[in-house]
Amino acid sequence: MRIQHLLLLSLVAPLAAQAPKARLQFPDAPGRDTVQKVCGACHGAEVIVPRGLSRQQWGDVIASMVTRGAKGTEEEFAQVLDYLSTNFPPGKTGQPTPTAAASTPARRGPSMMGAGADDKHVVDPAGADRGRGIYIAECITCHGNKARGGENGPDLVRSLTVLHDRYGSTIGPFLLHGHPMQSGRQSSSLTADQISDLANFLHQRVYDTLRSGPYSQVINVLTGNADAGRAYFNGAGQCNSCHSPTGDLAGIAKKYDPPALQQRLLFPQTVNFARGGRAVAHAQPVTVTVTPLSGAPVSGTLIALDDFNVSLRDSSGDYHCWKRTPELKVQKNDPYAAHERMLDEYTDKNIHDIVAYLETLK
Repeated sequence: MRIQHLLLLSLVAPLAAQAPKARLQFPDAPGRDTVQKVCGACHGAEVIVPRGLSRQQWGDVIASMVTRGAKGTEEEFAQVLDYLSTNFPPGKTGQPTPTAAASTPARRGPSMMGAGADDKHVVDPAGADRGRGIYIAECITCHGNKARGGENGPDLVRSLTVLHDRYGSTIGPFLLHGHPMQSGRQSSSLTADQISDLANFLHQRVYDTLRSGPYSQVINVLTGNADAGRAYFNGAGQCNSCHSPTGDLAGIAKKYDPPALQQRLLFPQTVNFARGGRAVAHAQPVTVTVTPLSGAPVSGTLIALDDFNVSLRDSSGDYHCWKRTPELKVQKNDPYAAHERMLDEYTDKNIHDIVAYLETLK
Protein backbone atom coordinates (compact mmCIF):
# COMPACT_ATOMS: atom_id res chain seq x y z
CA MET A 1 0.00 0.00 0.00
CA ARG A 2 1.31 3.46 -0.86
CA ILE A 3 2.62 5.43 2.12
CA GLN A 4 0.48 8.45 1.25
CA HIS A 5 -2.64 6.32 1.60
CA LEU A 6 -1.42 5.00 4.94
CA LEU A 7 -0.81 8.55 6.16
CA LEU A 8 -4.45 9.44 5.46
CA LEU A 9 -5.80 6.29 7.06
CA SER A 10 -3.74 6.89 10.18
CA LEU A 11 -5.43 10.22 10.87
CA VAL A 12 -8.83 8.67 11.47
CA ALA A 13 -8.31 5.66 13.73
CA PRO A 14 -6.67 7.34 16.72
CA LEU A 15 -9.28 10.07 17.07
CA ALA A 16 -12.01 7.99 18.69
CA ALA A 17 -13.84 9.77 21.51
CA GLN A 18 -11.96 9.48 24.78
CA ALA A 19 -11.69 11.39 28.02
CA PRO A 20 -10.31 14.90 27.42
CA LYS A 21 -6.79 15.68 28.52
CA ALA A 22 -6.51 17.80 31.65
CA ARG A 23 -5.07 21.23 31.04
CA LEU A 24 -1.86 22.23 32.69
CA GLN A 25 -2.33 25.22 34.96
CA PHE A 26 -0.02 27.99 36.10
CA PRO A 27 0.68 28.05 39.85
CA ASP A 28 -1.15 30.79 41.71
CA ALA A 29 1.82 33.04 42.51
CA PRO A 30 2.81 36.69 42.06
CA GLY A 31 3.13 37.52 38.37
CA ARG A 32 0.68 34.91 37.06
CA ASP A 33 -1.72 37.48 35.59
CA THR A 34 1.15 39.25 33.86
CA VAL A 35 2.37 35.98 32.32
CA GLN A 36 -1.11 35.27 31.00
CA LYS A 37 -1.35 38.77 29.55
CA VAL A 38 2.08 38.94 27.92
CA CYS A 39 2.45 35.33 26.75
CA GLY A 40 -1.16 34.39 26.09
CA ALA A 41 -1.49 35.93 22.64
CA CYS A 42 0.53 33.10 21.10
CA HIS A 43 0.37 29.94 23.21
CA GLY A 44 -1.07 28.16 26.20
CA ALA A 45 0.34 27.03 29.52
CA GLU A 46 1.36 23.67 28.03
CA VAL A 47 4.28 25.39 26.29
CA ILE A 48 5.72 26.68 29.59
CA VAL A 49 4.65 24.45 32.46
CA PRO A 50 6.49 21.30 31.30
CA ARG A 51 9.85 23.11 31.26
CA GLY A 52 12.22 23.75 34.15
CA LEU A 53 14.97 26.21 33.22
CA SER A 54 17.53 28.42 34.90
CA ARG A 55 16.97 32.17 35.18
CA GLN A 56 19.47 32.75 32.36
CA GLN A 57 17.67 30.22 30.15
CA TRP A 58 14.26 31.77 30.86
CA GLY A 59 15.79 35.14 30.01
CA ASP A 60 16.93 33.74 26.66
CA VAL A 61 13.44 32.34 26.03
CA ILE A 62 11.81 35.71 26.75
CA ALA A 63 14.37 37.54 24.60
CA SER A 64 13.53 35.17 21.75
CA MET A 65 9.84 35.93 22.21
CA VAL A 66 10.49 39.68 22.16
CA THR A 67 12.25 39.37 18.80
CA ARG A 68 9.13 37.62 17.48
CA GLY A 69 6.73 40.33 18.59
CA ALA A 70 5.88 39.72 22.24
CA LYS A 71 4.53 42.95 23.73
CA GLY A 72 4.98 44.25 27.25
CA THR A 73 6.52 46.93 29.41
CA GLU A 74 9.88 46.69 31.17
CA GLU A 75 8.12 45.94 34.44
CA GLU A 76 5.93 43.26 32.85
CA PHE A 77 8.86 41.40 31.27
CA ALA A 78 10.72 41.56 34.58
CA GLN A 79 7.66 40.06 36.34
CA VAL A 80 7.44 37.31 33.71
CA LEU A 81 11.11 36.45 34.22
CA ASP A 82 10.75 36.42 38.03
CA TYR A 83 7.61 34.26 37.85
CA LEU A 84 9.09 31.69 35.46
CA SER A 85 12.47 31.40 37.16
CA THR A 86 10.83 31.09 40.61
CA ASN A 87 8.07 28.62 39.71
CA PHE A 88 9.82 26.60 36.98
CA PRO A 89 13.48 26.17 38.01
CA PRO A 90 15.71 23.40 36.59
CA GLY A 91 14.37 19.94 37.39
CA LYS A 92 10.78 21.03 38.04
CA THR A 93 8.54 19.96 35.18
CA GLY A 94 4.97 18.92 34.65
CA GLN A 95 5.28 17.04 31.37
CA PRO A 96 2.76 14.22 30.97
CA THR A 97 4.11 10.71 30.61
CA PRO A 98 4.17 9.27 27.07
CA THR A 99 1.69 6.51 27.99
CA ALA A 100 -0.93 8.88 29.41
CA ALA A 101 -0.47 11.41 26.63
CA ALA A 102 -0.68 8.81 23.87
CA SER A 103 -4.05 7.65 25.19
CA THR A 104 -5.71 11.01 24.62
CA PRO A 105 -6.82 12.48 21.31
CA ALA A 106 -5.15 15.52 19.80
CA ARG A 107 -7.13 18.63 20.68
CA ARG A 108 -6.81 21.84 18.75
CA GLY A 109 -9.11 24.21 20.58
CA PRO A 110 -8.34 27.66 21.96
CA SER A 111 -5.93 27.78 24.88
CA MET A 112 -6.55 29.05 28.39
CA MET A 113 -4.40 32.08 27.60
CA GLY A 114 -5.49 33.07 24.10
CA ALA A 115 -5.33 31.96 20.48
CA GLY A 116 -3.62 28.73 19.52
CA ALA A 117 -3.77 25.07 20.45
CA ASP A 118 -3.79 24.22 24.14
CA ASP A 119 -2.02 20.89 23.65
CA LYS A 120 1.18 21.71 21.78
CA HIS A 121 3.63 18.83 21.96
CA VAL A 122 6.42 19.96 24.28
CA VAL A 123 9.59 18.21 23.20
CA ASP A 124 11.54 16.20 25.77
CA PRO A 125 15.19 16.82 24.72
CA ALA A 126 16.42 13.53 26.17
CA GLY A 127 13.65 11.66 24.37
CA ALA A 128 14.44 13.50 21.12
CA ASP A 129 18.10 12.45 21.42
CA ARG A 130 17.05 8.81 21.80
CA GLY A 131 14.59 9.23 18.94
CA ARG A 132 17.37 10.57 16.70
CA GLY A 133 19.19 7.25 17.09
CA ILE A 134 16.06 5.33 16.08
CA TYR A 135 15.49 7.67 13.13
CA ILE A 136 19.07 7.27 11.86
CA ALA A 137 18.89 3.49 12.21
CA GLU A 138 15.45 3.01 10.66
CA CYS A 139 14.19 6.06 8.72
CA ILE A 140 16.92 8.36 7.38
CA THR A 141 17.45 6.62 4.03
CA CYS A 142 13.91 7.37 2.88
CA HIS A 143 13.07 10.56 4.75
CA GLY A 144 16.43 12.38 4.73
CA ASN A 145 18.70 13.65 7.49
CA LYS A 146 16.33 16.52 8.32
CA ALA A 147 13.13 14.51 7.87
CA ARG A 148 12.29 16.66 4.84
CA GLY A 149 11.83 13.69 2.56
CA GLY A 150 13.45 12.63 -0.70
CA GLU A 151 13.00 10.37 -3.70
CA ASN A 152 12.13 7.37 -1.52
CA GLY A 153 9.90 8.92 1.12
CA PRO A 154 7.66 11.93 1.93
CA ASP A 155 8.47 15.06 3.93
CA LEU A 156 7.69 14.23 7.59
CA VAL A 157 7.96 17.85 8.74
CA ARG A 158 4.86 18.63 6.66
CA SER A 159 3.11 15.32 7.32
CA LEU A 160 -0.37 15.71 8.80
CA THR A 161 0.26 12.59 10.83
CA VAL A 162 3.21 14.30 12.53
CA LEU A 163 1.57 17.72 12.82
CA HIS A 164 -1.59 16.25 14.41
CA ASP A 165 0.42 14.03 16.73
CA ARG A 166 0.68 14.62 20.46
CA TYR A 167 3.16 12.32 22.22
CA GLY A 168 2.63 9.49 19.73
CA SER A 169 -1.18 9.76 19.45
CA THR A 170 -1.14 9.54 15.63
CA ILE A 171 2.42 8.45 14.89
CA GLY A 172 1.98 5.38 17.12
CA PRO A 173 -1.13 3.95 15.38
CA PHE A 174 0.43 4.59 11.96
CA LEU A 175 3.58 2.65 12.86
CA LEU A 176 1.57 -0.14 14.49
CA HIS A 177 -0.14 -0.75 11.14
CA GLY A 178 3.24 -2.00 9.94
CA HIS A 179 5.65 0.10 7.88
CA PRO A 180 8.97 -1.20 6.49
CA MET A 181 12.13 0.13 8.12
CA GLN A 182 15.77 0.20 7.08
CA SER A 183 16.68 -2.77 9.27
CA GLY A 184 14.11 -4.93 7.50
CA ARG A 185 11.88 -5.09 10.58
CA GLN A 186 8.29 -3.91 10.57
CA SER A 187 7.55 -0.71 12.44
CA SER A 188 4.97 -2.60 14.51
CA SER A 189 7.90 -4.09 16.43
CA LEU A 190 8.75 -0.71 18.00
CA THR A 191 7.96 -0.38 21.69
CA ALA A 192 5.77 2.38 23.14
CA ASP A 193 8.86 4.09 24.55
CA GLN A 194 10.61 4.01 21.18
CA ILE A 195 7.54 5.49 19.48
CA SER A 196 7.43 8.24 22.08
CA ASP A 197 11.11 9.03 21.54
CA LEU A 198 10.65 9.08 17.78
CA ALA A 199 7.65 11.41 18.17
CA ASN A 200 9.78 13.78 20.25
CA PHE A 201 12.50 13.77 17.60
CA LEU A 202 10.07 14.47 14.75
CA HIS A 203 8.37 17.31 16.63
CA GLN A 204 11.81 18.75 17.34
CA ARG A 205 12.48 18.74 13.59
CA VAL A 206 9.17 20.52 12.99
CA TYR A 207 9.91 23.25 15.54
CA ASP A 208 13.49 23.71 14.33
CA THR A 209 12.25 24.08 10.76
CA LEU A 210 9.55 26.59 11.64
CA ARG A 211 11.76 28.33 14.24
CA SER A 212 8.55 29.00 16.16
CA GLY A 213 9.32 27.20 19.41
CA PRO A 214 10.31 29.23 22.46
CA TYR A 215 13.47 27.19 22.97
CA SER A 216 15.16 27.76 19.60
CA GLN A 217 18.68 29.10 19.88
CA VAL A 218 19.64 32.46 18.39
CA ILE A 219 22.05 31.98 15.50
CA ASN A 220 25.58 33.38 15.69
CA VAL A 221 25.40 37.05 14.67
CA LEU A 222 29.04 37.86 15.47
CA THR A 223 30.32 37.30 11.93
CA GLY A 224 31.33 40.82 10.86
CA ASN A 225 34.59 42.75 10.75
CA ALA A 226 35.09 45.06 13.73
CA ASP A 227 37.48 47.42 11.87
CA ALA A 228 34.98 47.80 9.02
CA GLY A 229 32.25 48.38 11.60
CA ARG A 230 34.29 51.15 13.26
CA ALA A 231 34.85 52.82 9.89
CA TYR A 232 31.15 52.67 9.06
CA PHE A 233 30.21 53.93 12.54
CA ASN A 234 32.41 56.99 12.12
CA GLY A 235 31.87 57.41 8.39
CA ALA A 236 28.99 56.51 6.07
CA GLY A 237 26.68 55.42 8.87
CA GLN A 238 27.13 58.71 10.76
CA CYS A 239 26.44 56.84 14.02
CA ASN A 240 28.97 59.05 15.81
CA SER A 241 26.73 62.07 15.27
CA CYS A 242 24.51 60.73 18.09
CA HIS A 243 26.61 58.11 19.89
CA SER A 244 30.07 57.86 21.37
CA PRO A 245 32.14 54.75 22.20
CA THR A 246 33.48 56.60 25.25
CA GLY A 247 30.10 58.09 26.18
CA ASP A 248 26.68 56.42 25.96
CA LEU A 249 28.16 53.24 24.40
CA ALA A 250 31.06 52.82 26.81
CA GLY A 251 31.07 49.25 28.15
CA ILE A 252 27.93 48.29 26.24
CA ALA A 253 29.37 44.88 25.29
CA LYS A 254 29.70 44.02 28.99
CA LYS A 255 26.00 44.60 29.36
CA TYR A 256 24.60 42.92 26.25
CA ASP A 257 25.46 39.82 24.27
CA PRO A 258 25.77 40.05 20.43
CA PRO A 259 22.10 39.17 19.62
CA ALA A 260 20.89 41.88 22.01
CA LEU A 261 23.39 44.36 20.55
CA GLN A 262 22.04 43.67 17.09
CA GLN A 263 18.47 44.03 18.33
CA ARG A 264 19.27 47.39 19.92
CA LEU A 265 20.94 48.58 16.73
CA LEU A 266 18.01 47.68 14.48
CA PHE A 267 15.02 48.10 16.80
CA PRO A 268 16.09 50.24 19.77
CA GLN A 269 12.54 50.81 20.98
CA THR A 270 11.99 47.17 21.92
CA VAL A 271 12.74 45.65 25.32
CA ASN A 272 16.15 43.95 25.39
CA PHE A 273 17.74 41.57 27.87
CA ALA A 274 21.06 42.27 29.52
CA ARG A 275 23.57 39.50 30.23
CA GLY A 276 22.04 37.54 33.10
CA GLY A 277 18.49 37.72 31.73
CA ARG A 278 17.42 41.08 33.24
CA ALA A 279 14.79 42.89 31.18
CA VAL A 280 15.85 46.42 30.24
CA ALA A 281 13.72 48.97 28.39
CA HIS A 282 15.47 51.82 26.64
CA ALA A 283 12.70 53.41 24.64
CA GLN A 284 12.39 57.15 24.86
CA PRO A 285 8.85 58.30 24.11
CA VAL A 286 7.85 59.62 20.72
CA THR A 287 6.40 63.07 21.30
CA VAL A 288 4.12 65.21 19.19
CA THR A 289 2.95 68.81 19.14
CA VAL A 290 -0.50 69.50 17.70
CA THR A 291 -1.50 73.04 16.76
CA PRO A 292 -5.19 73.57 15.89
CA LEU A 293 -6.34 76.36 13.57
CA SER A 294 -7.48 78.27 16.64
CA GLY A 295 -5.99 77.63 20.05
CA ALA A 296 -2.66 77.00 21.66
CA PRO A 297 -0.34 74.13 20.70
CA VAL A 298 -0.64 70.97 22.78
CA SER A 299 2.38 68.70 23.32
CA GLY A 300 2.74 65.27 24.84
CA THR A 301 3.57 61.62 24.32
CA LEU A 302 2.22 60.27 21.06
CA ILE A 303 -0.46 57.59 21.43
CA ALA A 304 -1.67 57.15 17.83
CA LEU A 305 -1.08 58.89 14.51
CA ASP A 306 -2.61 57.91 11.17
CA ASP A 307 -4.21 59.58 8.17
CA PHE A 308 -7.41 60.27 10.07
CA ASN A 309 -6.65 60.97 13.73
CA VAL A 310 -3.87 61.97 16.09
CA SER A 311 -3.91 61.47 19.86
CA LEU A 312 -1.52 62.19 22.71
CA ARG A 313 -1.26 62.30 26.48
CA ASP A 314 0.12 65.51 27.96
CA SER A 315 2.44 65.93 30.93
CA SER A 316 -0.57 66.09 33.29
CA GLY A 317 -1.82 62.72 32.07
CA ASP A 318 -4.78 64.16 30.17
CA TYR A 319 -5.78 62.51 26.89
CA HIS A 320 -6.27 64.61 23.72
CA CYS A 321 -7.48 63.54 20.29
CA TRP A 322 -8.05 65.43 17.03
CA LYS A 323 -9.43 64.58 13.63
CA ARG A 324 -6.75 65.36 11.07
CA THR A 325 -7.60 68.17 8.67
CA PRO A 326 -5.46 70.32 6.36
CA GLU A 327 -5.56 73.12 8.94
CA LEU A 328 -4.27 70.93 11.80
CA LYS A 329 -0.50 71.13 12.23
CA VAL A 330 1.20 68.00 13.57
CA GLN A 331 4.89 67.96 14.45
CA LYS A 332 6.25 64.56 15.40
CA ASN A 333 9.52 64.10 17.29
CA ASP A 334 10.82 60.52 17.09
CA PRO A 335 14.18 60.05 18.85
CA TYR A 336 14.71 56.85 16.85
CA ALA A 337 13.89 58.25 13.42
CA ALA A 338 17.51 57.87 12.30
CA HIS A 339 17.53 54.17 13.23
CA GLU A 340 14.29 53.65 11.33
CA ARG A 341 15.65 55.48 8.28
CA MET A 342 18.84 53.42 8.32
CA LEU A 343 16.86 50.18 7.99
CA ASP A 344 16.51 51.06 4.30
CA GLU A 345 20.22 51.82 3.96
CA TYR A 346 22.08 49.15 5.93
CA THR A 347 23.45 46.20 4.02
CA ASP A 348 23.71 42.83 5.75
CA LYS A 349 27.48 43.37 5.90
CA ASN A 350 27.06 46.80 7.50
CA ILE A 351 24.87 45.35 10.24
CA HIS A 352 27.23 42.53 11.15
CA ASP A 353 30.28 44.78 10.97
CA ILE A 354 28.71 47.30 13.37
CA VAL A 355 27.72 44.53 15.80
CA ALA A 356 31.28 43.17 15.67
CA TYR A 357 32.55 46.68 16.48
CA LEU A 358 30.08 47.18 19.33
CA GLU A 359 31.20 43.84 20.80
CA THR A 360 34.68 45.37 21.26
CA LEU A 361 33.31 48.15 23.49
CA LYS A 362 33.93 46.44 26.81
